[in-house]
Amino acid sequence: MPSTGRISERIASIAESATLAVDAKAKALKAAGRPVIGFGAGEPDFPTPEYIVDAAVEAARNPRFHRYSPAGGLPELKKAIAEKTLRDSGYAVEPAQVLVTNGGKQAVYEAFATLLNPGDEVLLPAPYWTTYPEAIRLAGGVPVEVFAGPEQGYMVTVDQLEAARTDRTKLLLFCSPSNPTGAVYPADEVAAIGRWAADRGLWVVTDEIYEHLTYDGVKSTSIAAAAPELGNKVVVLNGVAKTYAMTGWRVGWMIAAPDVIKAATNLQSHLSSNVANVSQMAALAAVSGPLTAVDEMKTAFDRRRRAMVSALNSIDGVECPMPEGAFYAYADVRGLLGREFPGSEGPVRPQTSAELAAVILETVEVAVVPGEAFGPSGYLRLSYALGDEDLAEGMGRLQDFLGRAQ
Repeated sequence: MPSTGRISERIASIAESATLAVDAKAKALKAAGRPVIGFGAGEPDFPTPEYIVDAAVEAARNPRFHRYSPAGGLPELKKAIAEKTLRDSGYAVEPAQVLVTNGGKQAVYEAFATLLNPGDEVLLPAPYWTTYPEAIRLAGGVPVEVFAGPEQGYMVTVDQLEAARTDRTKLLLFCSPSNPTGAVYPADEVAAIGRWAADRGLWVVTDEIYEHLTYDGVKSTSIAAAAPELGNKVVVLNGVAKTYAMTGWRVGWMIAAPDVIKAATNLQSHLSSNVANVSQMAALAAVSGPLTAVDEMKTAFDRRRRAMVSALNSIDGVECPMPEGAFYAYADVRGLLGREFPGSEGPVRPQTSAELAAVILETVEVAVVPGEAFGPSGYLRLSYALGDEDLAEGMGRLQDFLGRAQ
């Protein structure tokens, strides 16, 4: 019997992006005149570098870019992405192995849609980016969470992955540097996880969009390069959003074996066709140019990272490892749950991190994302990709409010 619901069960089952929802609520409150500090969205507070904008302006004036272009991406951009991948990751690929997508999220979805059959299991290290499980389910897959807490630096082990593997496991999702935790796997652990996956015949989808945002001399390692044993069963996801402060330009990409890219390009040809040509030319300028802009941003991010983590760890009941990558702090607040806080209508005792985040926003007008968006309850993600003054003000409010827990 056909469903009588107005919305399909497949789409109705999708959870709203928690990070975007928190950011939207914070912006709405700000627009209403409330002094909200938003630690929700992972978005650099810097403008896109001028040389990239100039390339876009020039492209906008060129009639060539006023027309449809190949669904899989402009040939010159695909070539530049292949060259950038070898330069930055030590992973050699051909332009035919590149698909240019409308932001990183489209690359994530298309990777899972191309590889998964109904019932295929995906090992999903947690805490994870909120979009991963939804994209897996949309593709018919089954996310299998493998949790690593702060005592492990939020990094899973081969033994944990092996314990979660079944005969239905097809794929491992790997993300380093990590959103939401900022964890960066050491090179030897990356290689070990890659070899384990290869030995088990698993695919690896690796999200490397934060590759250039690392601190304290730490380097990110591409699992595709570190574990050549994976052969043609590795998919690399990346984009320009974080490295070049280009979140609004919507250019990402997917790198995989030619047959996978051909299939994913077929999907994209029906789903959205080509990425906007002006954005593609901006991305070409970005990936072909220097990393000066990201180096300048990293100086600010590093300063903010230290200030945020120091402030969080000064609060009784909060534990926050120092993140080595991305621009997030992932605070363990289990020590605060069940304790009494002053609420707007009297004392409250939040039992979950979602409840705690709601109380924080309502009481001191600071927006944070609860751990439920990324895995188990008991954690808060805070982005430090915002201005120094806002960060100091927001952390001061949090220290004062959370410090009053009874």
